Amino acid sequence: MEFIGSSYEGEQRYDRMHGKGKYTFPTETQYVGETNDGMFHGKGVLYFPNGSKYESTWENGITKQGVFTFADGLQYEEKEWDYCVGSDRRFYTERCNGLRPAGESQLTDRHPARVIPAGCYDCGDGFYDPSSRVVTSYSGRFLRKADEREHAWIIRTCRKAWEEECIGTNPEKLMK
Repeated sequence: MEFIGSSYEGEQRYDRMHGKGKYTFPTETQYVGETNDGMFHGKGVLYFPNGSKYESTWENGITKQGVFTFADGLQYEEKEWDYCVGSDRRFYTERCNGLRPAGESQLTDRHPARVIPAGCYDCGDGFYDPSSRVVTSYSGRFLRKADEREHAWIIRTCRKAWEEECIGTNPEKLMK
């Protein structure tokens, strides 16, 4: 496991995951739960670096039934999903806590929004540097090298560091 950047802490049998434990992927995603013969098996939770989680029942490494919860507490509903639809574009935290006062835009579901390093983008699970085409976690750990498709999507849709300078209520900033 160490060879590929993963690690495991927990019960084992015949040098394989067996029983309760914690498996950490190279992406910092963690599985905490039951295992059997080297596979996720039984009840377990995947914790993602961005704060979201997936609670599920697993059978021989395959999820059978689970619930995905976003970092802000919103649970995904397969049927009658009404979050982030054309008629209501508020963030989940805005639905729960109300809109921010005039002049205090909420740019992301986090308030205040993360500060993006100069020249980079916030792509949801970390920061993207378009010159190196590398995505790093918010803590600075390498996640992946973006391919052409992901690069184009990030450039087209994600929030960039240099936009932050122009947002706010200070008119002098807007004149720069």
